[in-house]
Amino acid sequence: MNDQANNALEISSINAKLTFFVDNGEPPINYITEDRVLERTGEYKEHDLLLRDAREVKDALSLDKQGFQLISHNTKVKSFYNEDEVSNIYNSEVESLIKGITKAKSVVVFDHTVRVEDHNLRSEKKVREPVMFVHNDYTQDSGRQRVRDLFPREEAEDLLTRRFNIINIWRSIEGIVQTTPLAFCDADSINPGQLITAERRTKERVGYTQAMTFNEKNSWYYVSDMKPNEAVLLKTFESDELNFGGPSGHTAFKNSNAPSNADARQSIETRVFAFY
Repeated sequence: MNDQANNALEISSINAKLTFFVDNGEPPINYITEDRVLERTGEYKEHDLLLRDAREVKDALSLDKQGFQLISHNTKVKSFYNEDEVSNIYNSEVESLIKGITKAKSVVVFDHTVRVEDHNLRSEKKVREPVMFVHNDYTQDSGRQRVRDLFPREEAEDLLTRRFNIINIWRSIEGIVQTTPLAFCDADSINPGQLITAERRTKERVGYTQAMTFNEKNSWYYVSDMKPNEAVLLKTFESDELNFGGPSGHTAFKNSNAPSNADARQSIETRVFAFY
């Protein structure tokens, strides 16, 4: 980060416990059960870290450097639990948003995941829980494989000749996020050896993500009191890391500074391909 950003970083921060993979030779495997519960193998360890408030350096953040950025973004969606509303309204909003920010020639929405902290509401809505360990969503191979999975063969091979990335658009869908926010690692501070390939097994398929090991030289951020008219853009795959930087590691965490009466987190993450 530049000097202006570094000076701003001292303004606001919190301490939090983040969970990292321990690379002891046992490969990490994540299982998504039929009840949408995430189970995992491998050794993990908590570390106490300082998280700086990304609000203080909002204008200095970019997808091509830090791998994430905070933006203001209004939506006409009334309920993100309504799949038709998300498909008919939100998809086009997101495509326009990402085209405007990245200047991509085409943007394709391919996945939505709603996550709810409260167990009872999560069971009622049949959605997923927040992920409480540091990870990245794709490897270099699995990011390309998703293109092959979701496009006709000839079109996929043509798209794979172009630069593309996968971007996660993360936002609150109800109230202010205080109890279980996301933490983001500055991609510029990540050593590539920290990102360990992890199997992700579901009933439908086996995919590959990345578990992240701890490094005291990493720089970590979060967004204080994130509102429903805001979103974080998070790069989870980049086909040309040499020229446009790699992905950011991220995780949910328990915020011990949250007010005792704060509402439990409800959020949606939307994944898109951006082709250049």
